[in-house]
Amino acid sequence: MLAGLAGGAWAGAPARSLIPLRRPDGFSLRALPSAEELVARADLGGQVGCVVADAHSGRVLEAVNPLRALPPASVVKALTTAYAFDHLGPGYRFRTRLIAAGRVTDGRLDGDLWLVGGGDPLLDTDTLNDLTHGMAEAGLREVTGRFRVAHEALPLIEAIDPDQPMQVGYNPAVSGLNLNFNRVHFEWRRGADGYDVTMQARSRSLRPPVSVSRMSVVDRNAPIYLYEATEEREEWSVARGALGENGARWLPVRRPHAYTADVFRVLARARGVVLDAPVFGGDPPEDGLVLAEHVAEPLEDVLRGMMRWSTNLTAEVAGMLATQAGGVRPAGLRQSAEEMSRWLQERHGLRRLSLVDHSGLGDEARISAREMVRALVGSGADGNLRRVMKQIPMRDDQGRPMEDHPVQVVAKTGTLYFVSALAGFVRAPSGRDLAFAIFCGDMDRRAALDPAEENRPPGARGYNRRAKALQQALIERWAAVHETV
Repeated sequence: MLAGLAGGAWAGAPARSLIPLRRPDGFSLRALPSAEELVARADLGGQVGCVVADAHSGRVLEAVNPLRALPPASVVKALTTAYAFDHLGPGYRFRTRLIAAGRVTDGRLDGDLWLVGGGDPLLDTDTLNDLTHGMAEAGLREVTGRFRVAHEALPLIEAIDPDQPMQVGYNPAVSGLNLNFNRVHFEWRRGADGYDVTMQARSRSLRPPVSVSRMSVVDRNAPIYLYEATEEREEWSVARGALGENGARWLPVRRPHAYTADVFRVLARARGVVLDAPVFGGDPPEDGLVLAEHVAEPLEDVLRGMMRWSTNLTAEVAGMLATQAGGVRPAGLRQSAEEMSRWLQERHGLRRLSLVDHSGLGDEARISAREMVRALVGSGADGNLRRVMKQIPMRDDQGRPMEDHPVQVVAKTGTLYFVSALAGFVRAPSGRDLAFAIFCGDMDRRAALDPAEENRPPGARGYNRRAKALQQALIERWAAVHETV
C-alpha cells in the first residue's frame, strides 16, 4: 500500500513502486492514503500543486492546490512541443545549406561562398564536415570571393538564462546557426611546465581545434571561471588550483555563428579549400547554386529526442521558429514565450501562466497544475505530444524499473534546485487514460541560492528524492482509484 515515501533519487523518474501489481479490491482502495495525506507525508516544505483528470473529457478527478502557480522547470518543453507542432508541423525539417553565389568554372568559384543556417539545434561537427565533403564532390577547390555566413534565421540570444553560472554548458547561446549544442570542449592535462589546454569542436569522429574560443590558466583563488567577449574571440580563464591533474568539460559558446564559421574553415582547409575570414549577416542569393545541403530528421523525431534528453537549445530553437511561423519576429526569448502563452490562452483557454522561455531554464516561469492538465487534455489523449513523451518507468523498493508494472506513464520531467515537476499521461491497468501534473517547489530555499554557485546546494538531493517518491505515489494512487470511469 502507499504507506511510505522513502527511496533513492532516480534520474528524473518517480522514486519507487509502492502498491502491489494486482488490482486493489474495494477495501484496499478505501485504505489508500488520500492525495493530501501523501503530500503531507512527503514533508517537502514549500508548496505542492497537483491535478489528475480524464485525458479524453478533461473532467478533473482529484486535485490538491490546483491553482497554485509554481515553476514548471523543463515541463515547459511539453508546451513548447505542442506549440511547435501546431505552427511548424511534425514533418518540419531544419536545413543547413552551402550556396555558391557566382559561376563555378574548373573548380573555382568566382563569387561568394555562403554557409546558410536554418536554426538546426542538432548540427554537429560531423554534419558540418559532410557539407565540406559535398562541396568537394561538387568540384569546388577555390573561392575568389568572400566567405559569407547567414545566421539570422533566428535572433542571437547570448544565454538562455543570464542568471545561471557563466560556465554551465546547459545554458548556451541560441542562434540561426548552431553547432554541437553551442558548446566547446575544454580539456586540460598537467605537464612538467604547467597545463596543456585545448579548445575543440568535438564530435563522434572529429576533434578540430577552435580559435575563436580561448582558455588561459591563471593564478587566483576565485572565481574559478571568468569570461570576456572581445571583438575577435571569446576569452576564458580558469583558476589553476581548480583543475587538478587531467580533465575536461563542455563550456558554452556565446557567438555560435562565429564558432561554426571557424570550424567550417578548418574542415574546408582540410579538403584544400582556403576561405577568407567570414563576413556575417545578410541574405543569401535566391538563385545561388546549392553545393551541399543537410536536411535534419522530421521535427517529430527531433522533439522526441528533446523530450528524452531535455536539451534546452532544441526547445528554444523550436519555440522561436514557431513564433516566427506565427508572424512575429521576437527580439528575445521572453517575447517569444509570451507569444506561446498567448497561443495557449487562445487554443486551450489557459489563464494562470507566465512563461519566460521555451525550455524552462528560467525559474521566473509560473503555471498551475490545473492549467498544465488543461493543455495536456487539449493536445489530445493520443495526440502528437503524447507520442513523443518519454516513458517513465515505475520502480521497486530498490529503485529498479518494473517492466511488468501495470501502470504506464509517459511524461516530461522538470528539475531545478528545490523544484521538481512531472506532467504527462497515465494509462491505468484497465486502459483508462489520465492526464496529470505535479508541481513541487520550495521557493524560499531556492531564493537563498547563490546564482553564481555551480555546486549542488545542501538539501537539494534529499528534496529531489522525496519529490520523486511523492510523484510515483500519487500516480499509483490515481491509477488505482480512477481506473474505471
